[in-house]
Amino acid sequence: MEIQILRLGHRLPRDERISTHVALVARTFGASGIVYTGQHDSGLEDSVKRICANWGGKTGNEEKEGYGITYEKNYSKPIKKAKEDGFTIVHLTMYGMPLLEKIGEIKKMTNDAGRNGKLLVVIGSEHVPGEVYQLADFNVAVTNQPHSEVAALAITLNELNNGEMLKRDADVKFKGKIRVKPNEKGKSFY
Repeated sequence: MEIQILRLGHRLPRDERISTHVALVARTFGASGIVYTGQHDSGLEDSVKRICANWGGKTGNEEKEGYGITYEKNYSKPIKKAKEDGFTIVHLTMYGMPLLEKIGEIKKMTNDAGRNGKLLVVIGSEHVPGEVYQLADFNVAVTNQPHSEVAALAITLNELNNGEMLKRDADVKFKGKIRVKPNEKGKSFY
C-alpha cells in the first residue's frame, strides 16, 4: 500500500514541532511522503531530510522509492490530484466515524481495482475547510474527543499496516547510518 500524508495549515512558529512530529510519525509508520500546506517552512523540510540522512529513508520528492516532504500552497490541489490519480482519501477528524468501524472499508476501497493500493491521509492543524470533508472518501475519528493529530496519525497508520511497524526488525527497511539495538536497560546501536 502506498500511503501519502497531507498536513493542512502549517503555521510558524506555532506548528514547528508538531508538524515535524507528524512527518516523523508518518515516515516511521510506513508513509512514503508528506505534503504540507499553510506557511512554507524550510526548517521543517531540513529537519526531515536530516532525520532521513541519519536514520535512513530517502529525501526529496521520490515516488515509491523513499520518504519525501514537499510544500503546496493550496490545500485542495493535492487532494484533487490524488483523487485524479486514484487515491482513496481519508480525512482524520474528531467529527468523523470511528476508525475501527471504517478500517476494513478503507482497506477494501484502497485495494480495489483502479485504486492500486494508494491512500492519502489528510490531517489538519487549524480550522479545516468544509471542502476537505466533502472531498474525502472517509472522514474518520480516532475517538470523538480532542487530542493530538500525531497520535491519531500513528494509530491510523498502525491499523492500516496491520501493526507491521511495531515488529522488532521493522526499522531494517530504513537502512540508516544509525540503528538502535533494543535493550532492557541502556542505549546501544548496531
